[in-house]
Amino acid sequence: MLKLSRMTDYAAVILAQIARHPEQSHAAAELAETVQLPHPTVSKTLKMLVKAGLLESRRGAQGGYSLARPASRITAIDIITAIEGPVAMTECSHVGGDCDLLATCGVSDNWQRVSVAVRTLLDSVTLAHLADTAPIKLPVQLPIQSVSLAADTA
Repeated sequence: MLKLSRMTDYAAVILAQIARHPEQSHAAAELAETVQLPHPTVSKTLKMLVKAGLLESRRGAQGGYSLARPASRITAIDIITAIEGPVAMTECSHVGGDCDLLATCGVSDNWQRVSVAVRTLLDSVTLAHLADTAPIKLPVQLPIQSVSLAADTA
């Protein structure tokens, strides 16, 4: 099963809560109470999101966490990458991937196309979409046939 970790799910929930009220700074304790997650988990997630450049943090009485850029410019792939690392379907599907079977497997190009299609889809879903209560309208069919790899252009 292809599945994101709970931490990535929590990151999306926390970011969506912040995105719904972008005009204010959010304290970790307040976020934990609002989204009903343990404070240590929220604090850890917030630190990871700051490190990834998705959130800014300010100390002091008026301090707290806020989005580093508008929710419409933070994508699902940004959130996933912040917590999980690069998005790829297989080891050979991402830059720097290490695979002993690459020369003989015969499926790496197609897995790379699938990875590019998945990344393209995730890059089209923004935090603003995730924070909205209306269902996201996704394409019925991904244009995987139009996905080109660097090897195609060489």
